[in-house]
Amino acid sequence: MILELTSVQRRALCARAHGLHPVVMIGGDAGLSTAVLNEINKNLASHELIKIRVFSDEHAVRAQWLSEICSTLHAAPVQHIGKILVVYRPPPEDNVKAHHHNAAAPKRKPPRRIKRSFQR
Repeated sequence: MILELTSVQRRALCARAHGLHPVVMIGGDAGLSTAVLNEINKNLASHELIKIRVFSDEHAVRAQWLSEICSTLHAAPVQHIGKILVVYRPPPEDNVKAHHHNAAAPKRKPPRRIKRSFQR
C-alpha cells in the first residue's frame, strides 16, 4: 500500500528535501535487495524524509524501485528527479504522542534582570 500525498504536502516535502543529502545508495548491479530495503526502513524510521541515490541508467527501473520501496515500506513517493528518489513516511502514532508528551516539559526560567534593564 502506497501512502498518498496531496500536492500541497508534496510541495512542502520537496522544499524540506532540497537541502538533504542521499543517505542510501542503490547500486545498478545488486539492485534493490532486502539489505537495502532494511537500510531504507531504518533511515525512514529515524528521519521520516530521505533521499536515495540510484546508480541505474534506466528510468523505468528507477521508477519500479521507487514504487516497490513505497509499497513495501508503506511510504509515499515525493520526488523522482534523475537518479535521486525522495521518500517520506510519517512517524508512527506512538512516537508522535511521546514527542508531544516531552513538549509539555517545564519551561525555562526567564532571563535574569541586569542593572541596565532596571534603568528603563
